[in-house]
Amino acid sequence: MTQYDTEPPVSGWAVGGITFAAVLMVMVGTFQALEGLAAIIDDQFYVATKNYAFDLDVTAWGWIHLLLGIVIVLVGLGLFARQTWAGVTAIALALLSAIANFFFVVYYPWWALLVIAIDIWIIWALTRPGALGRSR
Repeated sequence: MTQYDTEPPVSGWAVGGITFAAVLMVMVGTFQALEGLAAIIDDQFYVATKNYAFDLDVTAWGWIHLLLGIVIVLVGLGLFARQTWAGVTAIALALLSAIANFFFVVYYPWWALLVIAIDIWIIWALTRPGALGRSR
């Protein structure tokens, strides 16, 4: 075997990044679910500005955030088990979460921007070299 046949070792930073991303996934998923429950339970909780280009009923946003949050929590738990499928799915869900919160920013700006920032960190952590190369 030559030096070109072996995979580079996964750094401690990558492993720590995956673990932290898993924690953030569970946290963001919980945030999303609570955000969704607030919109479903009380339709008047979020107040939107008038003439917003992406006007969607608050209850519809609530269901979107609730379902997205549940799936994100489940994938975050898969990340704790170092499953490769969970890493790839987490990247896709973090992207979807960031987009959903971009459209939701008019309803709760600081909260949506915080979730977008966490989603970006999750994507960064999971796309580091060697981060998802091995399942264990």
